[in-house]
Amino acid sequence: MEEYNKFESARLIGARALQLAFGAPALVKINKKSDTYILIAKKEMEKGVLPITVKKD
Repeated sequence: MEEYNKFESARLIGARALQLAFGAPALVKINKKSDTYILIAKKEMEKGVLPITVKKD
């Protein structure tokens, strides 16, 4: 997994949480009662399955 700085991480998690809120399927196992979109996005990032990439120049 590539290392991201805190700003990139926040942007990626926020963008993925928005996708999840609009109906995108989660790529990790979730607990429907307690997991929020942000927690799901964080889990995806930790597992390395976040379907978003960062282009660095």
